[in-house]
Amino acid sequence: MDGIRWRTRTGAPWRDVPERYEPWDRVYDLFRRWQRNGTSARIDTQLQAQVDAKGLITWDVSVDATVCRAHQHAAGAVKRGTCKRSRREGLPSSRPTTDSDAPGAG
Repeated sequence: MDGIRWRTRTGAPWRDVPERYEPWDRVYDLFRRWQRNGTSARIDTQLQAQVDAKGLITWDVSVDATVCRAHQHAAGAVKRGTCKRSRREGLPSSRPTTDSDAPGAG
């Protein structure tokens, strides 16, 4: 249980759980077993009720309206290497780029 509490408090990866709490894979297995069978939820609910009964929890709600923008790669931008090959240097373009390049101009 102390290994689970340590990992939850620090946010560290499971493999970084100190050996004094048993090998990390045993700590993780216990955590997953408790999550699946509902033991974690029961522990959380019971502890929360005890602390709330003592008046140690304030139930204030904070809403943040900050705008979060995605990076261009997450927003559907064209990825490098997936577009058609660019034309070779010196070859004419398939369409005119200026009025003077158009056929019959001049």
